[in-house]
Amino acid sequence: MKDIQVVIITGMSGAGKTVATRIFEDLGYFCIDNLPPTLMPKFIDLIQDSDSDKLNKVALVMDLRGREFFDSLFSSLDALSRLDKIRPKILFLDAKDQTLVRRYKETRRSHPMSPQSRPIDGIRREREKLEEVKGLAQYYIDTTDLSARQLRDRIISEFGSESASFRVNLLSFGFKYGLPIDADLVFDVRFLPNPYYVRHMRDRTGLDADISEYVLKWTETRQFLKKLTDLLHFMLPQYKREGKGQLVIAIGCTGGKHRSVALTEWLGKTLSADYPTSVSHRDIKRG
Repeated sequence: MKDIQVVIITGMSGAGKTVATRIFEDLGYFCIDNLPPTLMPKFIDLIQDSDSDKLNKVALVMDLRGREFFDSLFSSLDALSRLDKIRPKILFLDAKDQTLVRRYKETRRSHPMSPQSRPIDGIRREREKLEEVKGLAQYYIDTTDLSARQLRDRIISEFGSESASFRVNLLSFGFKYGLPIDADLVFDVRFLPNPYYVRHMRDRTGLDADISEYVLKWTETRQFLKKLTDLLHFMLPQYKREGKGQLVIAIGCTGGKHRSVALTEWLGKTLSADYPTSVSHRDIKRG
């Protein structure tokens, strides 16, 4: 059986569990919101039996929205602690009452513990019910004076590394099929010599060695890649420092089959030395 890190995210409603869940997703955790505690041991059994190497970090959000199940949390935690290679931890998120009231007023939501009455009544009931869980928590974060960025930094410092929280996604595309809607940075390489006009290369792609060699051999290609990598080595740490979880860099040529593919592959190998990097080719099979 494989080792599995299990983080149970709980705490006061309005204290930041939704934000925390997104941060754990950026850290590579498989996240489930509002899982009934009674299902937790069975869920972990299924994860242990899975062949996927990606399911070795799990974050489970549990709160009083499922209050009819919440009393079973302690027995479920006890059962979980007896499983081999499981390391459960509880993260409790809290905030002062007046901060929670203000957040509820800003969102115009009713409190789950007092849907028909004042938010402060629900907050007090919830705080009383969660007192024992709070005492079990290995990690406690008061979000009263924390921004989303500061909460991110706190969670990263406890549960992950800064590098693991920032990914680079490289995408090749063809301009004639439109711009990628999710791109953060777009670079146009249609100024480079085009293998499409070499008859025996037309039906091949930038994944083929001879096409890649053709695209990369030109002086202007080498100059472009040097300037681009210098620019990205400057920009990427700034994005990471700002708290961005991922950056989508799109490289486009006319059809998205030759030049953009070859350069995206080259850039992926270069950047992967410093950042978790993925490479995809949107239009390589078109045309």
